[in-house]
Amino acid sequence: MKLTKEQEAILNGEKGETLAKVMKTLVMYGEAFGADKMVEVTSKYNHLVTSFGLGVMDPIYELMDTLLKEGAVSGQKFTVDPRPLDKNVPSSLLQNLVFKVFMYNKQEFYEKQLKELGLLEEDAFTCTCYMSEVGNTPEKGDVLSWSESSAVVYANSVLGARCNRNSGIIDLMGSIVGYVPYFGLLTDEGRKADWIVRVKTTKKPEAQLLGSAIGMKVMEDVPYVYGLNEWLGEELNDEACTYLKDFGAATASNGAVGLYHIDKLTPEAREAGEKLIRKGAKEYIIDDAELQRVYDSYPVVWKDKNAKPKLCFMGCPHMSLQQLKDWTERIEENLKKYGNSQVQIPTVFTAAPAVIRQFKETEYYPRLEKTGIILSYICPLMYMNNPLCGKMPVITSSNKLRTYTTSRYYTDDEITMQLCKGGL
Repeated sequence: MKLTKEQEAILNGEKGETLAKVMKTLVMYGEAFGADKMVEVTSKYNHLVTSFGLGVMDPIYELMDTLLKEGAVSGQKFTVDPRPLDKNVPSSLLQNLVFKVFMYNKQEFYEKQLKELGLLEEDAFTCTCYMSEVGNTPEKGDVLSWSESSAVVYANSVLGARCNRNSGIIDLMGSIVGYVPYFGLLTDEGRKADWIVRVKTTKKPEAQLLGSAIGMKVMEDVPYVYGLNEWLGEELNDEACTYLKDFGAATASNGAVGLYHIDKLTPEAREAGEKLIRKGAKEYIIDDAELQRVYDSYPVVWKDKNAKPKLCFMGCPHMSLQQLKDWTERIEENLKKYGNSQVQIPTVFTAAPAVIRQFKETEYYPRLEKTGIILSYICPLMYMNNPLCGKMPVITSSNKLRTYTTSRYYTDDEITMQLCKGGL
């Protein structure tokens, strides 16, 4: 790898042993993926994936202490993934004991470290940091050192920024030295599409289901998607961005997609069009039957497949302000339709703290409270990833949550019916 004089100076220890180790880690990371140089991180803020104070993460806390002691703090303020705990989310005494004593017993300690390292603000905990309410929205062409798969794919695809699917701690290291290795989705060549996907459904496909189908087919490759603009239009408005948020999260979790192009809609597709497609790209056609096949292929891992759901999580990734408004109206209308005043299953809607603050200032917040739905900043995935919660029959319309936990996936219409009617 060819380094600049400044980069070599850091690697050689001229700015201290700790920074030298950070740079060496990034160089080794880049060499593993064939990078021939390092490039400057140009985004205003960073985003870190590691938000949870697990008791077993002592090596991470020791590393953080070393960085702080040596003054090797982040060169950027940063946001971080959602907190794992919220007292307002339904949980038993035993679950609370597991959460607070055995699992996330270092949460307060770790959050103190994050603040010292450069946390953007006290409540900068969300997987949807790119939302305007949160304020960590990169510009087109910005080079990022982010992790969190759903945020990375959104930044690359919808915003036109450039970022690889980095891991936790690597994200922070890039921000500390201000450089990341140049490979993959940072390069023009790496952003070309290996797949042509043609959407030929008779109605607007579920974002999470369509993203799942594409992710499982193309895996880590880049898809160029035709036909979706018929349902989303050709403007990146709130509705389109919200759809692509959920779509992208499913491609990234059910596969390993870090970038997609939507014909006539996403920035690079609007500029370059078919020039983004590699010669010999494979083709995948998605119609109603294919979406149904994908839906039917999802395993149900509940011990009792006919169990009545005990909890519903909506918002993985976190819901947008418009989604909260739309779902409030949707729940109200269907509760009235089925003759109920509140949801029939304990339900949690999750969103970024900044989005929740704004939502509480609208007329919709008291209306949502009236339906019995809980509004939280929690990470549903972190809530579910333990044996006690894993045994619970939990439902969701998130393909990311379905993939990483024992939650059972249902479409938005099916979720609505279960919440408002009490069953399918």
